[in-house]
Amino acid sequence: MPSGIRPIDVLLERAGVRGHQRAPSDSKEFHEVTKRDALRLLEHDVDRLLETTEKARQPALKAEMGRFADLFGRFIQEEGPALDWNKIQKLPENAVMNYSNLKSPKNEQNEIRNMLDKLVVIKLNGGLGTSMGCHGPKSVIPVRSDLTFLDLTVQQIEHLNKTYDANVPLVLMNSFNTDEDTEKIVRKYKGFRVQIHTFNQSCFPRISREHYLPVAKDFDVEKDMEAWYPPGHGDFYDTFRNSGLLKKFIEEGREYCFLSNIDNLGATVDLNILNKLVGEERATTPVEFVMEVTDKTRADVKGGTLIQMENKLRLLEIAQVPPEHVDDFKSVKTFKFFNTNNIWANLAAIDRVLRERTLNMEIIVNNKTLENGTRVIQLETAVGAAMKCFDGAIGINVPRSRFLPVKKSSDLLLVMSNLYTLKNGSLVMSPQRMFPTTPLVKLGENHFSKVKEFLGRFANIPDIIELDHLTVSGDVTFGRGVSLRGTVIIIANHGDRIDIPAGAILENKIVSGNMRILDH
Repeated sequence: MPSGIRPIDVLLERAGVRGHQRAPSDSKEFHEVTKRDALRLLEHDVDRLLETTEKARQPALKAEMGRFADLFGRFIQEEGPALDWNKIQKLPENAVMNYSNLKSPKNEQNEIRNMLDKLVVIKLNGGLGTSMGCHGPKSVIPVRSDLTFLDLTVQQIEHLNKTYDANVPLVLMNSFNTDEDTEKIVRKYKGFRVQIHTFNQSCFPRISREHYLPVAKDFDVEKDMEAWYPPGHGDFYDTFRNSGLLKKFIEEGREYCFLSNIDNLGATVDLNILNKLVGEERATTPVEFVMEVTDKTRADVKGGTLIQMENKLRLLEIAQVPPEHVDDFKSVKTFKFFNTNNIWANLAAIDRVLRERTLNMEIIVNNKTLENGTRVIQLETAVGAAMKCFDGAIGINVPRSRFLPVKKSSDLLLVMSNLYTLKNGSLVMSPQRMFPTTPLVKLGENHFSKVKEFLGRFANIPDIIELDHLTVSGDVTFGRGVSLRGTVIIIANHGDRIDIPAGAILENKIVSGNMRILDH
């Protein structure tokens, strides 16, 4: 597109809208008219897409596309994602509770069972394992003893249900990318003591950055998967309600859902937090929304944090920060907390904000380039951004052990190692570890990013109980029984190869150059 021409101008030309020039092009009136036209053209294109699908599917899809058009309408109305930095208030004293101040429930089976029967566990299961070189849902990547994220989650909840004679259901929010594969896998848990429900989040069309219109030609999603996207986990509220599960659980007398990413192996049901919400420690004024936060480290500088604004607690993401304040946002001193995306929300309150249409989450604009070179945007929302829409929202500063995500092979190294033992589906840090923090691990993208390649470079996972920091770059392999301690840096330059021999102990070592141990 020639410089100086905006997507909105291309839209207007395509629609033959030239009569607005009576208003100066920088006037408020002009901008309002062009925005209206952009929305009108998008709705026209969406109607055209709807006509390409069978009649029986049209009513449900029309409702879904209505939500998409609302999101787009908000996107073109808003001046930008940045908030007014000067409006950020100091966090009130009681805004973030310390986890250590929470009281455990009395160890009475009936009491704990009654608490658990008020709970629903929801896992966000919309992601694929492609970034780690795997096919299908990320939740089916083996992470420990050949058990997948989904296996471990089911084991955790079954253990709870058996221990306390409870009936905590598991709900998976799938996307169109993961739904079919997940449904096949879920069948294997039929004999387990866990009720499993699934529902699909929305499927929205990606929009061309050139003319702000859908790039999809018809509603055959499978034919052109690149033209569609799941619009972030903020879509949970609407699609959970539309699935009928919200109503079902409220009618069963359930009060809260605990929602987390399926790849966060630290996000287990916590009885101390549940006791605060539905047990004997329940506050007189209901806490409708809890966001688990943990102490921010330098590795978390881009993650969302908690702020107080307009007398409401809310989530602040880096995309909303004005450019001149990005360094302030990243400061560990200024913003001490980091959002784990472990969220506890009151089911009746979710129902209320949806009925009253007071749910309002900031739009995240995600720029992508398709394989054919088309530049697109996808509009998303984050589940934690709804915090400001609820009454009595609080943060709870939890131990780092409740945030154990597996996004990259470096995370996989940690969870597969002797740092953790597996107990009833939960990873428990070894008591031999002298300090509660996990080592900082950086593995080179070129040789370690894909799971299969990563596994091929280790005869078995090294002993890292005493490791502080590991950096590995280049063509490096590890023999069986290697032990890494303190700070270890291993750099194989381009064209070189380093083989760490079996049984090697590397403590506070830098290894570089070319080293191959050959078997004779």
